[in-house]
Amino acid sequence: MSEIAVTDRTRHRRMRENGSTRKEDLDAVLAAGFVCHLGVVVDGVPMVVPTCYGATGDTLYFHGSVASRSLQQDPAAEVCVTVTHVDGLSLARSVFEHGINYRCVMIYGTPRLLADEEKLEGLRVLTEQCAPGQWEYARQPNRKELAATALLALDLTEASVKIASGPPEDGDGPDAELGLWAGNVPIRTVLGAPVPAPDLAEGIELPPHIAALQTGRVDAGPTPGPR
Repeated sequence: MSEIAVTDRTRHRRMRENGSTRKEDLDAVLAAGFVCHLGVVVDGVPMVVPTCYGATGDTLYFHGSVASRSLQQDPAAEVCVTVTHVDGLSLARSVFEHGINYRCVMIYGTPRLLADEEKLEGLRVLTEQCAPGQWEYARQPNRKELAATALLALDLTEASVKIASGPPEDGDGPDAELGLWAGNVPIRTVLGAPVPAPDLAEGIELPPHIAALQTGRVDAGPTPGPR
């Protein structure tokens, strides 16, 4: 099992018990979603922008017109990309012990602006992460569309992973005698039934890969364990 190299920026200084340096955990968090938040400085002002992404074993691809603008001004500009999944509420007997069960990744580095074939491959990865099978089903981008699309790639070499799960931790203290309920409220992300476009022509059937999304993509989070 490979490990993520620890840097000064990715070192776990607070709640270290929730930190992980396993590449397997990094890959799992990235595979579980397709929306990230891109942190970048533009014209001297910090901005955090939601955008979609796709990940391979060593690269994160993401849309980034804001980052593209920043990189054009400063090719060495660094960014921070964050992916977070909220898995539930951990409700204790005291407000102080309340918490959130989550999986989170922060990735640091200098992204690369993609062009030509590399951009096409990045768009394929991003599309397949959102809806597996859609890249081959839909019309792929033409040259004009590629030129109008800002796509970036970020190496996954500098990343911080944190995972919190499990029940509240006040069961062995004096608050356990208060007679109050404590436990978890799970949160799941579930895709609903596909809704056809209002202008869809009659006779066009739902493709199997889209039908499979409803039952195939349920993110219930990790198996509960100690927080």
